[in-house]
Amino acid sequence: MNSVFTYCLYLLAVILLILSFLRDKVKTKLALKKACKMFLSVLPQFLAILFLMGLLLTVFDSSTIQQVIGAESGVLGMVISSLVGAIALVPVLVAFPVAAELLKNGAGIIQIAVFISTLTTVGFVTLPLEAKYLGKKVAILRNALFFLFAFVVALIMGVVLT
Repeated sequence: MNSVFTYCLYLLAVILLILSFLRDKVKTKLALKKACKMFLSVLPQFLAILFLMGLLLTVFDSSTIQQVIGAESGVLGMVISSLVGAIALVPVLVAFPVAAELLKNGAGIIQIAVFISTLTTVGFVTLPLEAKYLGKKVAILRNALFFLFAFVVALIMGVVLT
């Protein structure tokens, strides 16, 4: 992302925060306290994932990432990415920095798109819990359809972005 654009967004956020504070100090302070609590609740998971990514990027160099889930890995890379995304139990907030780091290290756009799609919509790990509340048939059908749809989304993104 362009750093000028990023700084403009930060400036806009600060201006809106000041306006909010001037309008209602109590609500703004309450909102900031809630935001801090939410941030602190996600921070341990975020740090663990970043640590894991750092460790993985130390073990696997860019050429390995390109081979396994790079643009040239094709359908096999998409399948690997989709399975990792479907199995991983990672907060979505953490998924985007991980995806950005993988892209920097040679992962393909389509492979990362299918990874993010399955990560956010498919949950093999949480399937028993989902089946308990929705029923086994509905849970399996929902996960299977979203798994297939992740490939459709990835292919559309691949066509649009390349």
